[in-house]
Amino acid sequence: MNRTVAIASILFVGLSLAPVGSQVTADEQPLFGYSAESSRAERQWEGKLRAIPSPDNLRAYMKRLTAHPHHVGSLADKENAEWIAAKFKEFGLDTHIEQFDVLFPTPKERLVELTEGGPKFVAKLQEPALPQDPTSNQQAEQLPTYNAYSIDGDVTAPLVYVNYGIPEDYEELERMGVSVKGKIVIARYYHSWRGIKPKVAAEHGAIGCLIYSDPHEDGFVQGDTFPAGPYRSSDGVQRGSVADMPLYPGDPLTPGVGATKDAQRLKIEDAPTITKIPVLPISYGDAQPLLAALTGRVAPEGWRGGLGITYHVGPGPAKVHLKVKSNWEIKPIYDVIGKIEGATFPDEWVIRGNHHDGWVNGAEDPIAGQVALIEEARAFGELFKSGWKPKRTIIYCAWDGEEPGLLGSTEWAEQHYDELRAHGVAYINSDTNSRGYLQIEGSHTLEKFGNDIAREISDPETKLSVWKRQQLHEIANAKTAEQRQEIRKRADLHIPALGSGSDYTAFLQHDGVASMNIGFGGEDGGGIYHSIYDDFYWYTTFSDKDFVYGRALAETGGTAMMRLADADLLPFEFGDFADTVETYLKELKSLAQKTQDEIRERNREIDEGVFKATNDPKRPLEPPSVEVVPPHLNFAPMENAVDMLNRSAAEYRKALEQASANGGAPLASASLAEVNKMLIDSERKLTNAAGLPNRPWFKHQLYAPGFYTGYAVKTVPAVREAIELKKWPQADEAIVVVAHILEDESALISSAAAKLAAATAH
Repeated sequence: MNRTVAIASILFVGLSLAPVGSQVTADEQPLFGYSAESSRAERQWEGKLRAIPSPDNLRAYMKRLTAHPHHVGSLADKENAEWIAAKFKEFGLDTHIEQFDVLFPTPKERLVELTEGGPKFVAKLQEPALPQDPTSNQQAEQLPTYNAYSIDGDVTAPLVYVNYGIPEDYEELERMGVSVKGKIVIARYYHSWRGIKPKVAAEHGAIGCLIYSDPHEDGFVQGDTFPAGPYRSSDGVQRGSVADMPLYPGDPLTPGVGATKDAQRLKIEDAPTITKIPVLPISYGDAQPLLAALTGRVAPEGWRGGLGITYHVGPGPAKVHLKVKSNWEIKPIYDVIGKIEGATFPDEWVIRGNHHDGWVNGAEDPIAGQVALIEEARAFGELFKSGWKPKRTIIYCAWDGEEPGLLGSTEWAEQHYDELRAHGVAYINSDTNSRGYLQIEGSHTLEKFGNDIAREISDPETKLSVWKRQQLHEIANAKTAEQRQEIRKRADLHIPALGSGSDYTAFLQHDGVASMNIGFGGEDGGGIYHSIYDDFYWYTTFSDKDFVYGRALAETGGTAMMRLADADLLPFEFGDFADTVETYLKELKSLAQKTQDEIRERNREIDEGVFKATNDPKRPLEPPSVEVVPPHLNFAPMENAVDMLNRSAAEYRKALEQASANGGAPLASASLAEVNKMLIDSERKLTNAAGLPNRPWFKHQLYAPGFYTGYAVKTVPAVREAIELKKWPQADEAIVVVAHILEDESALISSAAAKLAAATAH
């Protein structure tokens, strides 16, 4: 196709650049990144695409893919991969299966028993089959309840209740005079990713860890329990990985390289992401006798869950015997890769992914997202057969091994690192899906793009656009008048940053490919996560039973892929990005100041005798220690860099506005290709080869999972975590590193703006 189109028709501005009060309708307004002519064609093709996904197909796909447990290493896992590959080929995608060989331990011995402090009790460690739920009786095929990558161990020790088992809880225990050294801890799920709990316990000297689902967060306190309702029953258990993924995800034995047959592997005992102590998950039915046997101090109010007992901290008199032993084997995983080659820019890749493996039958997680991806691939196949061709190459990926640690996507992204750095335009991820609101997270250079896609999709139940419904949802939940005003006034809704927990991680945080995560949810009660009850029966009884939100996800993902693949100018935008980075800087300055103020105030109260005077002599707490007041951090490098970023974002916006206003002059295809290359590189510029302090695998300097949160994001992580850990020299050094990253980003944006403006002027 001839790329020398007239600037009069380029109109790269999109909805958020339309003049205030403009009467131009959304259908008349050229799409962001499209000429008027190409925009009209794109809208027609997108309309055809969104008409194709079928709820009946989604239901049939889910019934087929959830018929048996399909964890890594299972027969059904391989069969599902082969079935998805056959579907992709049937749809017309150039498809292959890429195999990696990864460490995947499975349990052969598990034991939790109360040996002292109460009546002898042996935990069931088993989820019972239910007559209503046809696949719950497939016990011979099901993985037992366990935590993958727990070290083997056989320990007996007094028990200590540690609330959520996060660092703040151990600070509270220290004030209570309770040590976990040489003890087994029991923590409840939530408030951090599960792998953080044994990690922090081991750092404090514990020798074993139990994690249970408390009904306060995950059971009858929330609603009726399964099978009467959707929430976790007393025997339900959350399986899951406890590998130290904030160090690096993927195969523990091949960090940074693809786990091919010939890859060099670490010894298991040298793999840093395997836990240091044995750990098992248990149900709240199994947890209650253990917790009830504890005495000692009554747990603080915020530590008390939903069980009908008085929560004590311990230690003892309860003593627990914990035994974990696994088969430590290398297992194959099967990534299904389907491709439609681009007609104009085949070396620019737009990538879509969802994983296909589950802990057991995995209906909501992940097949609800996987079936939408399959239906998107079918829609593209039908359009391709009817004459449509994408300008850029579209790649559809069904990942394996996500559940144990993002294995399939990470190994593929590591194996193809150089290619992705050269060709990866963007990665669009999904995972679970259910009824509710469209949730978009991701790179803030794609924030406007994500908002534009959300405006195109109709909510199946309210018939509002999913963008409008989300905006009204945010207004309803806003806590202040100022927040409501900003939501109403801002052209684009803010999107959260990405931490970890799904397959976007390697693309964004290791390879530097701009990424988004999409999915519907928020209106279903969920209590079957990683249990045998996450299956076709539960999903079609309590979730998106008509699969209309599955269709909406297919419409969303398909529209995003097509619009990225066909854009004349890639729809990256830097105003929202600069606004977000400036917010991060304000947060960091506020965090540093708050830390100083809190330490000053605490030191003063210690001097005044506040803690001694208010300490209950019969239930004393240790007073906090005097701390050195932190020095003032030098944020000037980041402040200057953010100013540069705002200026460059304004330059790029101005160039876009001029492209829409100055019509007449042709835009040379070479110039457009050069601008697009700069836009693709904009996410790469936010990474560096050295990576984050003490975890070099994570190369992105703005987004990473927190070292002590696991899934939840830490933005500007090197600076933020240094402040939180009170490592002040490291914080000052990190500020300079991030400032240089932002300066390089600003220079690239300014260069792209100049190139676009020069093309407009000719």
